[in-house]
Amino acid sequence: MNLRKNLWRLGAGLICVSALFAFTKPFRVYISMEGYDNIPIPADAEERTEFVFGRLMYPQHPYARFARYRWGRLDWREGGTSWTQDYPRADRHFNQALRRLTRVHVRSVEQPVNPDDVDDIYDWAWLCAGEMGDWKLTSSQAKTLREYLLRGGFLMLDDFWGPEEWDRFMESMQVVFPDRTIVEIENGDPIFHLVYDLDDRYRIPGMWGIRGQQRGRSEGAVAHWRGIYDDKGRVMVAMSFNSDVGDSWEWADEPEYPEKYSALGIRLGVNYVVYAMTH
Repeated sequence: MNLRKNLWRLGAGLICVSALFAFTKPFRVYISMEGYDNIPIPADAEERTEFVFGRLMYPQHPYARFARYRWGRLDWREGGTSWTQDYPRADRHFNQALRRLTRVHVRSVEQPVNPDDVDDIYDWAWLCAGEMGDWKLTSSQAKTLREYLLRGGFLMLDDFWGPEEWDRFMESMQVVFPDRTIVEIENGDPIFHLVYDLDDRYRIPGMWGIRGQQRGRSEGAVAHWRGIYDDKGRVMVAMSFNSDVGDSWEWADEPEYPEKYSALGIRLGVNYVVYAMTH
């Protein structure tokens, strides 16, 4: 009798997993702002894995620093706008590193996630977004993102600099969580110690900074590692303000980009992923 029950439970579990995969949005490549449109797709891109890098798509702020469009004015839902900065090169480099540095079964390619797809966003436990001074969420998108995070999702936000970009970022973040405070994550928080001990964190410049192209971002001189916590003390949103972690992944294979920045950026990402999967 016990054997029959166990076999029934196993069968029911497999049916649930199969149903989840059946309704998951398929992998799709979008236009990249930085021209990464010809990067080969790995042979195992469709592999079913336990972790997928979710890239959060978002509408562009009308006063975005990078309010530019390739080949004319594009719909953000088709790519080519600020959410595709670093995409997909940074995503795939980080996935390679995560495979090598952990035992997590990682898909080789990213998954762009549209917050308007309310039946899809909950399938991805970890989301990342960059150029946060450029996002402008609708009220419905903010509501969906809030629900996603309160249900246990994790969001890494990166690459925004100085008070002007912070203020544009907060226009949307305050709609997502009007009642929660953004705080500096303390050194002792588990998120900085799960895999790597990261007490010694420093400002991670973008490649543009390495090349001396400040683009008006010189005001972002001090790195901040900020977060929003849920009621149980779990970090829901981790922010790297005045740093460009995405570039540290994107240029990790480029000799011109200093190794120490990629070393920290990749270790931060690894810690964030493992934290998201265990908290």
